[in-house]
Amino acid sequence: MTADGASEVARIVDLSHDGYGVAKLGERPVFIPGALPGERVRLLPRKRRRQYRLGDLVEIIEPSESRVEPPCEYFGRCGGCAIQHLDYPAQVAFKESTLREALARIGAVEPETWLPPITGPEWNYRRKARLGVRYVKGKQRVLAGFKERATRYVTDMGSCSVLVQPFDQLPGPLGEMIGQTGLERRLPQVEMAAGEEARAVVFRVLDDPKEGDLKLFADFGGRWNLDVYLQPGGPGTVRPLDPDHARPLFYRLADFDVAVHFAPTDFIQVNARVNEGLVAEALRLLDLRPADRVLDLYCGLGNFSLPLARLAGQVLGVEGDGGLVARAAANARRNGLQNAAFEAADLNQPGWSFLRENWDAVVLDPPRSGAETAVRQMGEVSPRRIAYISCHPATLARDAKILVHEHGYRLLAAGIADMFPHTHHVEAVSVFAHS
Repeated sequence: MTADGASEVARIVDLSHDGYGVAKLGERPVFIPGALPGERVRLLPRKRRRQYRLGDLVEIIEPSESRVEPPCEYFGRCGGCAIQHLDYPAQVAFKESTLREALARIGAVEPETWLPPITGPEWNYRRKARLGVRYVKGKQRVLAGFKERATRYVTDMGSCSVLVQPFDQLPGPLGEMIGQTGLERRLPQVEMAAGEEARAVVFRVLDDPKEGDLKLFADFGGRWNLDVYLQPGGPGTVRPLDPDHARPLFYRLADFDVAVHFAPTDFIQVNARVNEGLVAEALRLLDLRPADRVLDLYCGLGNFSLPLARLAGQVLGVEGDGGLVARAAANARRNGLQNAAFEAADLNQPGWSFLRENWDAVVLDPPRSGAETAVRQMGEVSPRRIAYISCHPATLARDAKILVHEHGYRLLAAGIADMFPHTHHVEAVSVFAHS
């Protein structure tokens, strides 16, 4: 390795799980943002860590055949996307290889069948987003956007092509409008949520808006056909600026004749098309029978529970957030589903009473931390099949190892669902069957 400050030429041999090119120089690997496997590059080593180094890409000497010109002018600065410079088929292949490697290395498992990837639109797919807002003294204006790569600063961006319309055009106008209010230093974030018939923006306000501020918010909503909400505190404080005209937010799962209503700050899967495919694939693989009893853990608003109730005899959805549980139950009533019930429980704590009942199938859709507590109890429940939807291959692989090597399940099938094109995030669906 050359001394700090001197560039070096290297061949990129791999792509890390977060989309960085990997070069082998000396004893430590070097991770280089913007570099792709197979490329010969000039890099400048910088930060040293115990087991690796970071480097800056100086020059691409021999480009990869999969390299494309990123269409977004903010790519490289904005931390929202990591692999726009990789053509889309190669992005999908990268995410598939990430899942394969995690299952093999961490879980010591391989599915009997690899599922074809579930994909959707590459652009204008994101119906839910949270933008940072910051007054920048040096620029003398307010910025609204995603955080910059590897910093806490807000990217100076006018638009974002992964957001659904009209959110894709809002970062610049949002910053300009907020800069005209008296809250330019007291409004740290804006949350956006799109339903099928309405779009909403939620302004997180640290001080009470004055009358002039409220007019600016209302005029902005009218200009962009948005319902405006204010959030002075936690999620429970979110209120519409005009309660008499706020439209309901919902999305449909047409294959199951289900509509899922949600609040503007609720968690929903951000990619509507991919979510539809993901739900359909998981339920197909569960191979449900009309009399089956199904347990849906980490059920949220009922994204899986409600469609499950169309196919099974009884469904119990369990979620740690009491507000989501109440809205899931309301969704069941709206859809006329009398065989779906919902319960609040801390799924990080063992010993739940519902696990002493008989369940034919279980759905797990946990956060990034995975479902280890629930998985360790599957040996007592012994459902016929388990569908596991994951947003983090490493924790899926850890939990798959428990199901297969400790509880005797077979990993029937696994594959990716590309929920976040142009990012390094990997969503996966997998199904286990009792041996």
